[in-house]
Amino acid sequence: MKPTTVAAGLLLMTANAAHAQTAPAPEAPKPPLGFFVTSAGVGKGADLGGLAGADAHCQKLASGVGAGNRTWRAYLSTQPEGGKPAINARDRIGKGPWANAAGVFVANDVAHLHGDTLELAQLGNNVHKKTAYTEKGEQLKGVGDNPNEHDIITGSKPDGTAYTDAADHTCKNYTSSGDGTVRVGHFDRTNGGRNGGNVSWNSTHDSRGCSQENLVSTGGAGYFYCFAAD
Repeated sequence: MKPTTVAAGLLLMTANAAHAQTAPAPEAPKPPLGFFVTSAGVGKGADLGGLAGADAHCQKLASGVGAGNRTWRAYLSTQPEGGKPAINARDRIGKGPWANAAGVFVANDVAHLHGDTLELAQLGNNVHKKTAYTEKGEQLKGVGDNPNEHDIITGSKPDGTAYTDAADHTCKNYTSSGDGTVRVGHFDRTNGGRNGGNVSWNSTHDSRGCSQENLVSTGGAGYFYCFAAD
């Protein structure tokens, strides 16, 4: 081999070695979609077709973005009815952890999501305006946007359990678009100037009614949370 060829080879080897030392480490794979806010409601206000209809809507939206291989559940509680016991939203959504469409984790597990202990409550979950994306990875409209659509249907108490009093907090277990009210949370953790209440992602106030018009009038659009339960 000619000296010039050897020198060129050594320079190439040196350059390759330098590149290997400075090359960035490969990024970790993005976690699968495990949480989203519906990009659209069912279209009949808080009449979601019961839990089965709401779950099917979650599954349909997830399938539309290639995540239909997971088992999806709507974050909704039901109240006792016709001899049937209440169902807690927190018991329907699996164990976690859950990541949004951007691959950002919103909660490690059910206890973290709901702040079950003082330490976890102080830590807080990661559900807020910059993480509560739709299944498409789009940001929702909250306080300060037009229109404000931060009301998210849950029918739940802050700890993710169902109401067991005589009042209707679920629009007749998500079968009414007329009489009744439904409990909602604020995904952007903002009250929007209301007096009283709290800034809770899952339990802030009751809606004005169950129709699409009533949901819109109090700052909503008939959206709800979906979690992968597998």
